[in-house]
Amino acid sequence: MTGLAPSRVEIQARLEQALAERVPVAVATVVRGGQVGAKLLILPEETLGGLGDATLDTAVQSDVPELLARERSETRPYDVAGHDEPVEVFIETFPPPPTLLIFGAVHVAQPLSRFAKALGFDVVVSDARAKLATRERFPDADRIIQGWPDETLDQVEILPNTYVAILSHDPKFDEPALVGTLATPAAYIGAIGSRSTNEDRRRRLAEAGMSPEQIARIRAPIGLDIGAATPEEMAISILGEIIALRRGRSGGSLTFATGRIRGEGDPTVGDRDPTAVYRNHAVGDGEGAAAAR
Repeated sequence: MTGLAPSRVEIQARLEQALAERVPVAVATVVRGGQVGAKLLILPEETLGGLGDATLDTAVQSDVPELLARERSETRPYDVAGHDEPVEVFIETFPPPPTLLIFGAVHVAQPLSRFAKALGFDVVVSDARAKLATRERFPDADRIIQGWPDETLDQVEILPNTYVAILSHDPKFDEPALVGTLATPAAYIGAIGSRSTNEDRRRRLAEAGMSPEQIARIRAPIGLDIGAATPEEMAISILGEIIALRRGRSGGSLTFATGRIRGEGDPTVGDRDPTAVYRNHAVGDGEGAAAAR
């Protein structure tokens, strides 16, 4: 239902309640045209407030699920009857924290769990080997499940902001985890192993009936190409790939990229002659300065 002229204090209180309960929520605010400053709080089963026009409320509500799924906030223009120019609405989304689901309580999983938690992920570690999947080894994990992949997937809801790292390096763990997660809306599914291991894995999955589209979702070998050798470096490589995916980035070097340096976007990584960058953006070149912003 839509509340009748609630105060900003009421909207803020309901927002804080939703955040505490980890309910996906968005706040829409008119920033140009129409009733500037009008707010609409949008939750899965209710709304509170209003933007000054019922059709505008409905249009904004219809855009929120897509923005929540993409973990994006942005300003959007809307055509509203009675206004010569579009009404601009800033939609700020508050999706639940992303989840990192780790299959395989191996050495790499320990720094991966620790680093991911520091980045704001809910971390779930799964392994059927009780000696490995322990609180002592994973003090930062939100959940530790001592079970096989199918048992874990019965207990964990895979959402569009779930990221899966399959690290056990054992077909009897890895392949059931892949089969189970490829049928879900997980944002990322990565698997450890050499190139030859992953080629064999893809072949077996195809023989088991997985479609080419499903198999193409697998990020394997997992992580960015940074030459990672230690468990900590491998964890950084994996999280780097996940962060790049979340932000719509390529994961390449910023030196030869274009566009914004921080946050969302998709700068183009140049495979061109590196000296061309310096020729095109010499010191003091205003165009080069703009590109750095």
